[in-house]
Amino acid sequence: MVDAREGAGLGTEDVLAPSGSASPGAEPSDAAEPGAAEPDAVDPGPPGTGDGARRPARSRPSPWNRRRDRVAAAVIAVACLVAGLLVWTFSDVRATTSQRAAPPAAVPPAQPQVPGTLTEMWQAPSPATPTPVGEADAVVTGADGEVAGRDPMTGEVRWRYGRDLDLCTIGGAWNRAVAVYRKDSGCSEVTALDPRTGARTAQRNGDAELGTRLVNDGSHLTATGTTLLNTWRDDLVKSMEYGRVSALVNPDKQPRTGCTYGSVAATGGKVGVIERCPGDQADRLTVYKSSGGESDEPKPLYSSVLAGRSAKVIAMSGEVTAVALPEQKLLVVYGKDGNQTAAYPLDLAPGELAQDPPGGVVPTAKGAAGIYWFTGSRTVALAKENLAPRWTLDGATGTGTLFGNQFVLPIDGGLAVVEEADGRTVRTIGVDRRGYPGEVRLGTLGSVLLEQRGETVAALR
Repeated sequence: MVDAREGAGLGTEDVLAPSGSASPGAEPSDAAEPGAAEPDAVDPGPPGTGDGARRPARSRPSPWNRRRDRVAAAVIAVACLVAGLLVWTFSDVRATTSQRAAPPAAVPPAQPQVPGTLTEMWQAPSPATPTPVGEADAVVTGADGEVAGRDPMTGEVRWRYGRDLDLCTIGGAWNRAVAVYRKDSGCSEVTALDPRTGARTAQRNGDAELGTRLVNDGSHLTATGTTLLNTWRDDLVKSMEYGRVSALVNPDKQPRTGCTYGSVAATGGKVGVIERCPGDQADRLTVYKSSGGESDEPKPLYSSVLAGRSAKVIAMSGEVTAVALPEQKLLVVYGKDGNQTAAYPLDLAPGELAQDPPGGVVPTAKGAAGIYWFTGSRTVALAKENLAPRWTLDGATGTGTLFGNQFVLPIDGGLAVVEEADGRTVRTIGVDRRGYPGEVRLGTLGSVLLEQRGETVAALR
C-alpha cells in the first residue's frame, strides 16, 4: 500500500514496508529534493502496536505552568508598578499644574495722549514681579508658586502654571513670561511661558542665586547674583556664565576668582557688572559679551578699577556705561574701551545709594529719548546717546514708563505726565492707591497702565 501523502507531495515512503526497506521506485530519504517537507514526528507507541503507528509527538510543557514561575512573574509585575508609581509620585510632572487658554483678543492700543483721568480696574497679589509684566495681551502675575496670565481689563485669570516650589522672580522677554523657581539651594529652574495661552515653550535648569533678578538686553536675559551671573538666549540655552561656576572644569576660563558682585546692567549683547575683588583698591567695572564661544569662558571687553567704592552701574546704552560713585557724588560715563569720557555731579540725599539695590538691579526705565533712573528720592533723566544727565524730577516715587506718546512718572497721590526733552510737568493725574506709601514701578499693556505697588499689581484705565 502506498502512503496517501504521495499525491500531495509530502513524501514517497511506504509506511507499511519493513523497516530499512523502500518501496519500488522510491529514492533514498537523504536524496529528497531540497525544500521537501520533513515527515511528522512518529511516536513508536507501546510495544506491540507496530513500528508504523503514527501518533502526535508530545508537546513540551510551558515553563510558566510551574507555580514558582508564576510567582516570579507576579513579583516582577508588582515591582514594575511600584517603581513606576514612585517615579510618578516624585516627578516634576506630578508637581506641576498647567491650565491653558485659547489666545485672547488683542488689547486696544494706547491713545497718543495720556487720558485726563485713570481709574483702578483691578489689583492682584504678585510678590514675584519686581516690575509689572505685560506681554502679548496678558498681564502676568506670580504668587505662591503659581504664575497666572490675566485679562488686562478685568484681572480674570485666563491660564495658570504652578509648581510645588517657591517662585524666585518673573520677568518679561522675547514676548514671553520667564519664571524662575527655587530648587535645591538656589533659583535653578527657569521656565518660559507663552503669555497668550500659558503653554510652556522652554525649560532649563541653571545656577541662579536666591534673590536673583532678570535683566533683559533685548536678545539675552541675565540672572543676577553676588557670585555668579547666568545669561540665556531665547530658547533658554545658557550662552554665558560669569563668576563662581558650580561645576568648574577649567579654572583658567574665568578671568578672576574670589570676587563678589554689586549691581548689573545690560544692553545689546553686553553685560556690565560692578565687581569687588581681593587685591583691588576700589570697585571694578567689567563689561563682557553675553554670548560667543564657550559658555563658561567669558569674553571681557574691558575691566577697569574705579575711583571709589559702593559703586553702582546705572545704565548701559550703545557703547557707553554710566556708573554712580556715591562717595564722590559723581556720575561717571565710560566708553567702549573702559576709559572715562565724562563725569557729572550728583545731588544725593543722605545715605542714598549706600547699599546695593535689591537683586543687584538699579531701578531704571526706558522712554523714547532717554533712560530714567530712580535714585530713591528723585528721577534723573539720562540722554540715550551718551547717558549725560538732562534733568531731575524731585518727588518721584519710582520708575516711569512711556504711555502712548508721553512719559509718565509716579508721584505721591498720582502720576505726572512729563516732557522727555526738559522734564516739564504737562499735568498730573490723581490715583487712589488706598494708603500705599511706598515705591511704585510703572508698566503698560496697550491702553492699560500697570502699577507695581510692593507685592501688588494694579491696573488703571
